[in-house]
Amino acid sequence: MTIGPVQMLVLGFDHPNFQGEIRAELERLRADDTVRVIDFLAVHKAVGGEVSVLKETQLDEAEREEFGAVVGALVGVGAGLTPEEGAALGEAAAARGTELLDEEAWDVLADIPENTAAALVLLEHRWAIPLRDAVARAGGMRLASEFISPLDLVQVGLVGQQEAEALVATSADTV
Repeated sequence: MTIGPVQMLVLGFDHPNFQGEIRAELERLRADDTVRVIDFLAVHKAVGGEVSVLKETQLDEAEREEFGAVVGALVGVGAGLTPEEGAALGEAAAARGTELLDEEAWDVLADIPENTAAALVLLEHRWAIPLRDAVARAGGMRLASEFISPLDLVQVGLVGQQEAEALVATSADTV
């Protein structure tokens, strides 16, 4: 399996008003093979402190095991294991159904204010695979990667102040 660049998004929602739009957009992007949700964990804390959890993935069982091996290899190296040892542990964990994002391990749950929600999304950028491969064939490498706010574009003259403020107001700099 060819794996595209993976991004972790951490999202917050003050007074959430979920209508299914986020799920629908992620499904549309998956259908177009633009992105794929490796793992999604959302929590909502209601007034009174009751926590609801939603977990999803767009990976099938075989893909979960393969991603588990890749993540295990990366985490294993950081934990002093060889890549092979980490991959074997990650693949075994995925086969057991262990998820990459787990609310038990997410220690910020207690800090989420009432009537808010938060989400962690591991998102694979499928669209970037051909570009990444072309850069590699040309002998290049990624030196930095960052999202740029519309307000930052004002500084270099690419958009006007009013246009940037309107974009920020509608997007709240979500991604």
